[in-house]
Amino acid sequence: MLLISLSLPAPMIILLSLFLVFITTHRALSQHPTVNDDLPNRIISGLVKVKGNVQEFTETAAIFEDGSREDDIDAVIFATGYSFAFPFLEDSVRVVRNKISLYKKVFPPSLEKPTLAIIGLIQPLGAIMPISELQGRWATQVFKGLKTLPSQSEMITEITKEQEQMAKRYVESQRHTIQADYMDTMEELAELVGVRPNLLSLAFTDPILAWQLLWGPSTPIQYRLQGPGKWSGARKAILTTEDRIRKPMMTRVVESSDSMTSTITMARFMLAIVIFAIMITYF
Repeated sequence: MLLISLSLPAPMIILLSLFLVFITTHRALSQHPTVNDDLPNRIISGLVKVKGNVQEFTETAAIFEDGSREDDIDAVIFATGYSFAFPFLEDSVRVVRNKISLYKKVFPPSLEKPTLAIIGLIQPLGAIMPISELQGRWATQVFKGLKTLPSQSEMITEITKEQEQMAKRYVESQRHTIQADYMDTMEELAELVGVRPNLLSLAFTDPILAWQLLWGPSTPIQYRLQGPGKWSGARKAILTTEDRIRKPMMTRVVESSDSMTSTITMARFMLAIVIFAIMITYF
C-alpha cells in the first residue's frame, strides 16, 4: 500500500491500495511491474509512505496489521484496475474475467471471415502505441486480402498455447490476461507485415546500420526500412536516435569524460546485467 500526503490548503491524505503489487508470495517478475520515475523520489522525500496490509477502517482512519494507523483520511482509492468487455459485439468477441481469445491479440478466431480486428488490447512491458501501429498495418493487409489467417483450429491452438504460457509466468489475476513482451511482439508483428529488418543481409550491405539495430536503442522506425510502407528517411532517423536523446541534456558545455569514467560506467552496466540475470535465474 502507498500512502500519499498532499500539501493542499486543507490537509488531505489519500490511501492507494495497490493490490497485487506488494505481495511477496510470488516469484520475481511474475507480475506486471509498476514503472514510474517519480515514485522513488516521492518515497525518499516522504510524500509517499509504503505501508502494509490494512486491518480495518474507521470513519476517518486506517489501521494496519502492524498496529500503526493513519488518521484524518479524506479518501481511499482502490487501484485494482478495470474490466473490459464488448457487449455491442454480442457473441463475436467474448470476455470472461478479462480473458479474451484473439489470434496474435488482434483477430477473433470464431468469425467466418476476418472482418474485425481489435487494436491495442494488449499490456506490454513497454509502449502500446508502436505495437498498435504494427497491429493496424497487419490488419489492413488482412482486410485487403494481401495476407491470410490460418484455419480456425490453428488459431485456437496457438491462442490456447499462449494463454497457458501466460498462466505459468504470471500470478493468476484479472490483471494478467493480455500481457506481452514488447520486443517479441514487435518482431512477430513485423514478420507478419513483412517489414522485419534482415540483420544478416544488412551486415554485408550496410554494416553501420546493422550495428545500430543490433546494439542501439530499439525504435519503431526500424520497421520502416523495408517492405510495405517503407520510409526513405528511416535510416537517417535510426542513426541519429542517440543525438535526439542527448539534445535536451546538452544545454551547457561540460568537459569531456576521460577513459576512466567510461570504464566505470561500463563496469556498472555489466554488473547490473549480471544481477538481473541472477534474479531471472533463481527467482
